[in-house]
Amino acid sequence: MKLSLVLMIIILYEKEDMIIKNGKTIHLQGKNISYIMFENENRDLLHFHFGAKIADLDYSLKKQEWEIIKKNFATNTFSLDSYPQEYPAYGWSDLRSPAYQVVNGAGNAVSHLTVKEYIIHQGKAAHIPGLPSLLEGEKLPDTLEVVMVDNLIGLEVSLFYTVFDEYDIIARNVSLKNNSQSDMEICSAYSTNLDLPQGEYDMIHFAGSWTRERQFIRTPIYEGMSAEAENARGASHRMNPFVMIAEHSANENFGKVWGLSLIYSGNHSSNVKLDELGKLRVRQGINPFQFKWKLDPGETFFTPQSVMCYSDCGFGKMSREYHDVYRQNLMRSKWADKERPILINNWEATYFNFDEEKLLSLAQKAKETGVELFVLDDGWFGKRDNDRCSLGDWFVNLEKLPDGLKGLAEKINDIGLKFGLWIEPEMISPDSELCRKHPEWAIQVEGRVPVQVRNQLVLDLSRDDVCDYIIKTITGVLASANIEYVKWDMNRDMTDMPCFGYNHKYTLGFYKIMSAITSAFPDVLFEGCSGGGGRFDPGVLAYMPQIWTSDNSDAICRLKIQYSTSMCYPVSAISCHVSASPNHQCGRYTTLKTRGDIAAMGGYGYELDITEISDEETEEIKGQIKRMKKLRPLLLRGDMYRLVSPYDSDYCTWSVVSKDKKEVFLMSARVSAHTKMWDPKVKLVGLNRNMQYRDLETGEVYGGDMLMEIGIKMKYPQGDFATVIRILEEVGI
Repeated sequence: MKLSLVLMIIILYEKEDMIIKNGKTIHLQGKNISYIMFENENRDLLHFHFGAKIADLDYSLKKQEWEIIKKNFATNTFSLDSYPQEYPAYGWSDLRSPAYQVVNGAGNAVSHLTVKEYIIHQGKAAHIPGLPSLLEGEKLPDTLEVVMVDNLIGLEVSLFYTVFDEYDIIARNVSLKNNSQSDMEICSAYSTNLDLPQGEYDMIHFAGSWTRERQFIRTPIYEGMSAEAENARGASHRMNPFVMIAEHSANENFGKVWGLSLIYSGNHSSNVKLDELGKLRVRQGINPFQFKWKLDPGETFFTPQSVMCYSDCGFGKMSREYHDVYRQNLMRSKWADKERPILINNWEATYFNFDEEKLLSLAQKAKETGVELFVLDDGWFGKRDNDRCSLGDWFVNLEKLPDGLKGLAEKINDIGLKFGLWIEPEMISPDSELCRKHPEWAIQVEGRVPVQVRNQLVLDLSRDDVCDYIIKTITGVLASANIEYVKWDMNRDMTDMPCFGYNHKYTLGFYKIMSAITSAFPDVLFEGCSGGGGRFDPGVLAYMPQIWTSDNSDAICRLKIQYSTSMCYPVSAISCHVSASPNHQCGRYTTLKTRGDIAAMGGYGYELDITEISDEETEEIKGQIKRMKKLRPLLLRGDMYRLVSPYDSDYCTWSVVSKDKKEVFLMSARVSAHTKMWDPKVKLVGLNRNMQYRDLETGEVYGGDMLMEIGIKMKYPQGDFATVIRILEEVGI
């Protein structure tokens, strides 16, 4: 009997199916994970397990640790309040926070979903109309659709689960269809609900503000506690749509961690609540605050996709799963796996005060250092000599650029550089020709004076005519010259939203224009930007493979910002520039070496007046650029390891290791100088223990086992804000 069971388990583990139906149990199998749910005798869909891969059995027939509890006083039957569920409602025996809530035509908000059918879409990723989602890659995923119904009110809900056999990832989204004869109102509809078993958990979220984005914040979760990481401002400087639920003891390399990352650029919510029985409910999706959606008879509403990941080896393993799946199955751009040009942006060199002569002098000096791309930032259009006018007037200021964009691009190309351009297509200045012609195109509430932020209003992307205008106008601009890079900005929070659910309508319009414009110019490298990192989210990454990480370019501030951004987002998506010293945001003085070393993490560039630097600095920049050109393939495709956290110490260290373990990039920073103290050695992670590695600067050779067990001494320059970079290669390369 025991031998038969062993043989059965071996056979099951050899199955190639990612979705297995075994009796009443549905088992989703990723690379190293199992996600298991089952249907009980009442056709409720209950959650059993999301974690390390386990054997495939019919778990619905086995006695569970949460036995049926007869405590429903009206019927003396079981209560859903005691069960982990896949997509719970509120009010019919479960009084915990629900995954959705609808109000039917009779004005009643009680609902109860039961399973109607299971549909397996083999070799298919979930398709969500109007919203980006994970794509089919080299290895095809499977998608499970569980159709659930509340026949009493005429509601049909489909739960979609996409599973990949090469990742520890489950992607979830939901559709809600009104099958009744009357209108229905959706009050909330989360993309995912995850009921975790008893345990001691922390919630980790990434909050901050403009110039201080995505700070790592860890909070213990206690009984009765409800914690929410949410955003209702349109942009997300203050809260990123990514959270982790971790065991108390979990850290970078050890412990169980569950991650939830929302592919969405609108108002979002990720929240947790621990009940009186010690069970944790986690939900993620569209923020229900200020959200309502009218569902006409026969109409269907789709939620954005939530990408869930499980790691039993801490945050680092989880990060590398997200990095791989987003690089390979989210980014649509051909630049997703293409080396990015090293650029110079004129913004902090000139701000609005420039002419063609100044731009060409910057470009000429940049070419001499090895820069490959010149980016013209704000101030090239309309009467834009400050931030008080002309947004929406996307025609060239011929006083500044007498030969237009086409003429400037040709001159930049003649120097030997590619040409790029800044745009902010979603905004409108009250002082603009567009606003005088179409004042109704700005978001506003009738009878109220709309709020201006940075002297600008927001165009109403819920309107087709506004979206069509933006698509036509920006397409015309990009077709007018040899423009090979676009920085797409959005510089304010959203106010004056005229109705509940408006932000979602706006977000759908944003995806419409972003999809149309990027599709029309597939060879252009688009970079997302929202006052810096206000839209650093997977929804933008679907169309733009890199994002300006923060308007704060100070190297020391960037240690924390870049470190915690990498928790979810790949290095290749993180844009980092070397700017002036003293820094324009915080006034800090740092060496050119420190600025260059810390910026060597992803999309690389310069944002300073390169014509004003010394000959020595020019030579140093040449060396930095030469190094970055060598590192580009590794940073684009390698595995990142965070080795020392700037949140826990005076040091910060990260590395990137090639997939074949033969190349290593290592950066370490020491914020404050010390006396009579040894700087600690850095122990590397992710190497081949049996390989020999040569330090390309010193020529020293180390064993992989020694680098991981003993570590390497980092010889920092004297003084505060000191950095070291090491590049290691397998001996024989």
